[in-house]
Amino acid sequence: MKQLAILLLCLFAASQARADEAAQCGENAGTYLTGQVVAGPSFVRGHPRRGVELSHTHLTLRADQDGRSYDVAIDNVFAPGYDDAGESVPAPLSTLQPGTRLELCGKLYTQGQLGIDWVHTNCGDTPTANKPDGWVKVLAADGSTGPNLEGSQEYCRLW
Repeated sequence: MKQLAILLLCLFAASQARADEAAQCGENAGTYLTGQVVAGPSFVRGHPRRGVELSHTHLTLRADQDGRSYDVAIDNVFAPGYDDAGESVPAPLSTLQPGTRLELCGKLYTQGQLGIDWVHTNCGDTPTANKPDGWVKVLAADGSTGPNLEGSQEYCRLW
């Protein structure tokens, strides 16, 4: 009985934490999604901006909220391992394999397919619906989240 009570308390705490994260995402002008990676990650070449290639990592997330699959477009320059990645998915994004649970805050899009992008820092600018202050975080089994995998501000100077 004691173990059941502890389990229920943990589940409640995790649920409350996600509600807080969802509220924070809304305050950051973003859309909040949680779910499981079902495909990816894959590297997509980009275009240069002031001598820096703006490549992307794509993966597919099945969302908890509606069960739909979302293309997640992740800007590699905001991943801390970007410099060393070359023409491949940078660390820590390379760890996001099928089965990984994620929490995303970003901007929804429907161009071509249903997706979410802008899942990265907005470099301290005031968040707007077109430029939210987003994130990519791994969700642990207990509902806790890890750090923002898209929080590097090294290349904010490009904008």
